[in-house]
Amino acid sequence: MPTKQDVKSMSLEELTLWLAAKGQPRFRAGQVFRWLHKRMALDFSEMSDLPSSLRELLERECYITGVKIQKKLVSEVDDTVKYLYELPDGNRVEAVLMRHRHGLSLCVSTQVGCRMGCRFCASTLGGLVRNLTPSEMLDQVYMAQRDGGERVGNLVLMGIGEPLDNFENVLRFLELLSSGDGLNLSLRHVSLSTCGLVDKIRLLAEKRLGLTLSVSLHAADDTRRDSLMPVNRKWPVGELMAACEDYFAATGRRVSFEYALVDGVNDRDEDAVRLAALVGHRNCHVNLIPVNTVAETSYRRSGPQRVRRFRQLLEERGVTATVRRELGSDIAAACGQLRLQEITVTDSTL
Repeated sequence: MPTKQDVKSMSLEELTLWLAAKGQPRFRAGQVFRWLHKRMALDFSEMSDLPSSLRELLERECYITGVKIQKKLVSEVDDTVKYLYELPDGNRVEAVLMRHRHGLSLCVSTQVGCRMGCRFCASTLGGLVRNLTPSEMLDQVYMAQRDGGERVGNLVLMGIGEPLDNFENVLRFLELLSSGDGLNLSLRHVSLSTCGLVDKIRLLAEKRLGLTLSVSLHAADDTRRDSLMPVNRKWPVGELMAACEDYFAATGRRVSFEYALVDGVNDRDEDAVRLAALVGHRNCHVNLIPVNTVAETSYRRSGPQRVRRFRQLLEERGVTATVRRELGSDIAAACGQLRLQEITVTDSTL
């Protein structure tokens, strides 16, 4: 039996060619595309301006992906919403909806699990299960908008998974997301976070998409970064910094460096001085993040005084640094925590 097509992951051009091969006029592709990405249809029967024969063809040869909200947590502190989504195959991913002065921002997942092995991250503890399809990434956005009744104006690819490890699907997702026949979200309102896949950073720079590159750095020297982030053994700090410089040169977009402060590991005065020496001459921004405590690891967050001291040392050396405002602290809003809890509970009942 022929495999059905994931119609929501098709570009408008692909959909046009596919329907043309079925004897359909070109304008039908635009209609179907808008139903999927502007009206966020969940079933072909909703596409009321299509002839019944076309709806039957789509039903027979295509499918529309969708996610279910398995769990929804709403912060009593700041109205942050954390979703645990269930995919059609039973796997789960997370998304976090955050309310800022400039509007709603959604943090989405790009993989089920992660294979990068960063030592203090809950997302990587179970390893990589599989990549998400473009449609499954879109579904996280569409479901959040349907559930909340508001448009998501900013997107962060910083949930479960390493976006650049799912490179082609993420690129297609961004293409669909920014389409004028869909959500029409400018990629200047998108931030993509990576642990430092240098080859993919260079490929992304060639695309000149205009999005913000956010690099999870977490240490300014190879010895310490090797111990925290296994990816550094393949692409050490020097190579990563060169790729970031090339990204800025190609796109004109300032790179943001994420630095999770871990008590007694990378938060000492000498760590701040080393970080300032590494990035101080670059057109960049440092975002300091008190690390989220994960029960399965021994890492603990730096105290408030240490965080303030670290930031002060950076700013004294000319580095623009901010401390990330914590959102959803009462609902385990850090990526991977809710999924990990659900997996643990499920496994314990088997």
